[in-house]
Amino acid sequence: MRSGQIDLLDLPMPLTIKPGASFSDEQLMRFSEQNRPYRIEKNKDGDIIIMTPVGGIGGTNEMYVSFAVMGWAEADATGIAFSPSVGFNLPDGSCLSPDAAWLSLDRWNALTPDQQAGFPPLCPDFVIEVRSRSDSRRLVEAKMQAWMENGAKLSWLVDPINASVTVYRPEEPPQTLDRPSSVIAMSPVAGFELQCNRLWPKP
Repeated sequence: MRSGQIDLLDLPMPLTIKPGASFSDEQLMRFSEQNRPYRIEKNKDGDIIIMTPVGGIGGTNEMYVSFAVMGWAEADATGIAFSPSVGFNLPDGSCLSPDAAWLSLDRWNALTPDQQAGFPPLCPDFVIEVRSRSDSRRLVEAKMQAWMENGAKLSWLVDPINASVTVYRPEEPPQTLDRPSSVIAMSPVAGFELQCNRLWPKP
């Protein structure tokens, strides 16, 4: 094993590590790089959460959703889209990575170049999480609540296992759509449409 890398084989996932001191951004980046392909985040208590890599179908689904957001953002030109590998330093002290995210250009341009190059210190305006077979529904729902509590204006939980999309908006109960053929977003990404049929298993 390389320095900074731990042996994760045969350990139950997700794995929570409580470091003696909270990781800095640089330490978290280095730790993540040294323990690829595991997915690594930091919760609001400073604990490091290590998750299994996404499988083939899960990775394809994530890429499809991320590309859909990217394509729309490029055409709309009012914001910037982010890939699943980007971590955001949220107001509660956590550092989480969504499967797809969008941020208005006004908020992005207000950051310094150093803040843009590191983990941006804010919550995206729009977030999508795509559940894979290795993800507990309960834990993904908790992550969705974290996004909303930290300031997301709209979040979607896309669940190919249950063939559903759950829509989260501030101060509203989540709304679950069963096997929608597509979902059209409201503000802050009004007009974005995700075609969903390719995500659902055949009945």
